[in-house]
Amino acid sequence: MTKVELVNKVALKCDSSKKDAEKAVNAVIESITEALVSGEKVSLIGFGTFDVKDRAAKNGVNPRTGAKLSIAARKVPAFKAGKALKDAVNN
Repeated sequence: MTKVELVNKVALKCDSSKKDAEKAVNAVIESITEALVSGEKVSLIGFGTFDVKDRAAKNGVNPRTGAKLSIAARKVPAFKAGKALKDAVNN
């Protein structure tokens, strides 16, 4: 599902215009992003948890040349599905 398809579904389910649904979807995405940037965890009970994980530095290999290179440590966004979401997907 693309963002446009999500906006269309939200508009149908909320019986609102696509413009209002797009504002709502964008507001949710921006709010989650801002929280993760500031180091907060976002928990949506029944859906899941968005968090930021630390990825350690590591050594890698360029597959074309075989040259060794170092990959810097970084922070990556992560999502862990909640029980209700897992159950819905498995039924």
